[in-house]
Amino acid sequence: MKSTTLELDRVDFRILEALAIEGRMSDVALGEMINLSSTAVARRRRLMEEAGIITGYTANLSLQSLGFSGVVIVMIELRSQAEDILDSFEQEVIKCPSISYCGFISGDTDFLIMIHVSSLDEYDEIYRRELSNLPHVAKIRSSFVLREVARRSTVPIIFERGKKMNRRSS
Repeated sequence: MKSTTLELDRVDFRILEALAIEGRMSDVALGEMINLSSTAVARRRRLMEEAGIITGYTANLSLQSLGFSGVVIVMIELRSQAEDILDSFEQEVIKCPSISYCGFISGDTDFLIMIHVSSLDEYDEIYRRELSNLPHVAKIRSSFVLREVARRSTVPIIFERGKKMNRRSS
């Protein structure tokens, strides 16, 4: 996938908004929805894919239906933030099969990790098998999500900004 600069217009944002809701929508259905030919929709979609704006299509899985009813937020503090230590930690954390998200963050904590579990016992196993074996860790703090309030794969503000941007240029 090559990365190029692509200037989006109101129609592109409408395509993106529809695909964010239903990524499997056909070009024909999408064209009917936004009053554009399927050929034009396909061309715009391809350009956005080539520019790296659309990075892929996935299925949204219900982790709860699959038995993962718990979410654990783990904060990791390293002994040092030297480049080789950060690199070593990041290479190893990528290998952990239980981690669904890991980000290097600012503040008192170095890394924020998200893990989906079926039970506290499962988290204990993950802690012992994966987290405690990560290199250069000084401190591990865990918090358990009590209730999910919002989950979005794409934030609505993206489309609002696109609408505002296009009003100014019209």
